[in-house]
Amino acid sequence: MSSDIPQSLLPQSDAGEMVVISPGHFLALPRPDILTGPPAGAPDTSTVAAHDFDVDNSTGFMPPQPPLARLPPLWEAWELALEDGLAAKLQLADKPDQSDTDRNRARHWQARVRELPVLPVTQLKESEVLLRRGHLVLTWMLHLYIRTLPLDLPELRIPPPLSIPLLQISSHLQLPPVLTYSDTVLYNWALIKHVPLTIASPAPALDNLRCNTLFTGTRDEAEFYLSSARIELRGVQALSLMRAMMDEAFVGDAIAIQRITSYLHALAGVIGELTKLMLDVREGCDPNVFFNDIRPWFRGADSDSPRRPWIFEGLESDPSLKEPTELSGPNAGQSAVIHALDIFLGADRYSHASHVTGHGRSSSASASSSPSSTSSPSSSSTPSPLADKPKPSVSFLARMQVYMPRHHRAFLRHLSADPRPIRNLVTESSDTSLKEAYNAAISALKVFRDAHVRIVAIYIVGPGKKGARPQEEQKGTGGTSAITFVKSVRDQIQGALLPDVEA
Repeated sequence: MSSDIPQSLLPQSDAGEMVVISPGHFLALPRPDILTGPPAGAPDTSTVAAHDFDVDNSTGFMPPQPPLARLPPLWEAWELALEDGLAAKLQLADKPDQSDTDRNRARHWQARVRELPVLPVTQLKESEVLLRRGHLVLTWMLHLYIRTLPLDLPELRIPPPLSIPLLQISSHLQLPPVLTYSDTVLYNWALIKHVPLTIASPAPALDNLRCNTLFTGTRDEAEFYLSSARIELRGVQALSLMRAMMDEAFVGDAIAIQRITSYLHALAGVIGELTKLMLDVREGCDPNVFFNDIRPWFRGADSDSPRRPWIFEGLESDPSLKEPTELSGPNAGQSAVIHALDIFLGADRYSHASHVTGHGRSSSASASSSPSSTSSPSSSSTPSPLADKPKPSVSFLARMQVYMPRHHRAFLRHLSADPRPIRNLVTESSDTSLKEAYNAAISALKVFRDAHVRIVAIYIVGPGKKGARPQEEQKGTGGTSAITFVKSVRDQIQGALLPDVEA
């Protein structure tokens, strides 16, 4: 048995006796490298310790302490450039009735970015925290730069002082060189009041969060990101229930089945709370402000209509750099806690089905690939390979895992490799109460997806029909049809319900 597994994490019988685990059991297998994963055909046993997946027992996929708010002095030029660009209140290039002053202000800031030195990232690689901050600063700067460029440019060129360090950092983090959910939500918060965390209150209060970085500086934008942050924090209880059920599943006796039944009902309740938190975004974020003033800033390359390629200049200076193939921008589909719910309940076979793409662009990148380095090196004069071309069908949600922090992707792989899936346990059981509890959890998940459909209708479809950007009505982040996609996922979840059982 693996000597580095604490006894408290090993399954026990109801009498408290240690359950004997065979040498071939997944808990007894050695841990593979966290970056490369397990050998082909082997379950992912990276760890049974949540912190190895960068998942905290109190804050889940969010860091347990407020994330780093500023890089060390060596990279102060990046911080200042972003800070000044946001303070200048630059206007979106497609905003109507821009003044000459607005355009000159944008040109001046863009020139400043082009004149920055190409700063080294070697020392950043010594710390995951520094790398995350570097990715956040440079991707916010990237979107600020891209979205203020003139509309008549056939391609959007990103200068070497920005493109080179961003691609280097992204390659090391195994993330796309574009804003992600982690840059806008997971690592973009601070405490309003510095209340010490205690054993009794180990996580920040949901109403004690603020955003560090905003394009518009508005409450609407802050509330949009914070609504997701609150879902992440409340989702910790769901993760705790999943862990408890997995422990009980290894025991599998009658008492364990009773406990799993109770935990499934509790999980349904937590998912209900997540649904309310999602809908609460309406209290602080105006749909028209979101659609016209906020959303355009963080759209990725494949959300543009017409599409203009993003050209990362300077790739020829570093042979290790490769043209990115994933530039979708952030969205809630990149939340690991939502994926974890699907996977744990066995609903991912429906929500992550290959045809659930929102009939947008399919990508050749898979959830296990390195998104910033999936094609051959290219010179700065070669257009990005994001041009429309036939590619293998990959579900939208599977593709969005590419945009998650790599440790969170490892967690989802680990969860997917559970040798005793809850859905299998339920379907193989003759216990009607267990099946009803499972269906209750699936039904709650469907209600959550119903709420997502409502939010997309309110914040994208409605404003798109009457707003200044009607071409965006159908385009969601990631090149999908937003409303078609969320409806498709909602309808697919229905298929996870067990037949002939009352929910």
